[in-house]
Amino acid sequence: MTINWKTPAFAVALAALTAVPAFAQDMTLKLGHLANEENSWHMAAVKFGEELSALTDGRIAVEVFPNESLGKEIDLINGMQLGTVDMTITGESLQNWAPMAALLAVPYAYKSIEHMDEVASGEIGDQIKAQIIEQAQIRPIAYFARGARNLTSNRPITSPSELDGLKMRVPNVPLFVDVWKSLGANPGPMAFSEVFTSLQNGTIDAQENPLALIRSASFYEVQSHVNLTEHVRSWIYLTISEMTWNTLSDADKDAVMEAAARAQAYERELFNDSLAADRAFLEEKGMTFVDVDGPAFQAAAKDAVLANVNDEIKPIVEGLFAQ
Repeated sequence: MTINWKTPAFAVALAALTAVPAFAQDMTLKLGHLANEENSWHMAAVKFGEELSALTDGRIAVEVFPNESLGKEIDLINGMQLGTVDMTITGESLQNWAPMAALLAVPYAYKSIEHMDEVASGEIGDQIKAQIIEQAQIRPIAYFARGARNLTSNRPITSPSELDGLKMRVPNVPLFVDVWKSLGANPGPMAFSEVFTSLQNGTIDAQENPLALIRSASFYEVQSHVNLTEHVRSWIYLTISEMTWNTLSDADKDAVMEAAARAQAYERELFNDSLAADRAFLEEKGMTFVDVDGPAFQAAAKDAVLANVNDEIKPIVEGLFAQ
């Protein structure tokens, strides 16, 4: 049998075999992060992938790796700079490259979540993002709120004068240690895994963390009060490697930013719901929530904060305290 390669029928058949489907997947972005599957950051990352796939007719997919399964935070940042990782969720760790990233988590710099949003989405936030892009080669495309850190104890504490040498655990962050000393407490670094037992046996009397961690670590079993110090409000960025970003067309860059905006709005809904649920859970377990004199805490912490921030961001922090 002789095949006529020039017949219209063969041409149509050949085109059908070699044509690329309209919805073919062109790219898969690898997004690694440290949170577990139940965390709002993970759910927002999945939402980002769903939205980006829809906006690009399936051409760009996002594969999400929770629980540090793609690497620890610093490893992921390094991978993004080398081009082996596309995306991660990261925050003040970026100050290793971009000093302004320290502004993401300065004690008492933000009086409310609305104040934090104003900074993160405003001129200061733009300066932070620009420096991260330039000096870390990583592009922030959205930000997620983190739960404010609160002080738990076995008695109500409403002002710094009531701390009176309170033995408390803090993370191994010099700024945190110095701030709590300036407030009148007796802080000491300790691994998080040791906190519950230390509270149980009286080695320490207090600790500070967001409500979600107070709940998940079962601190309600060994602490009776949540003092609403809200001493650290902070945010964290959803980021994309600048190397990956530069491979995208303008239309796909627009799609990434739109998907990121939708993921940010979705995460905020989850965040607000989780705050209410965590408080209700802790109250059901018998914890008492205590309002504190926020301005008094902020005033007492100011000098220690300013002594611990670098000269580049100190004028900005002074401005935030003055608001």
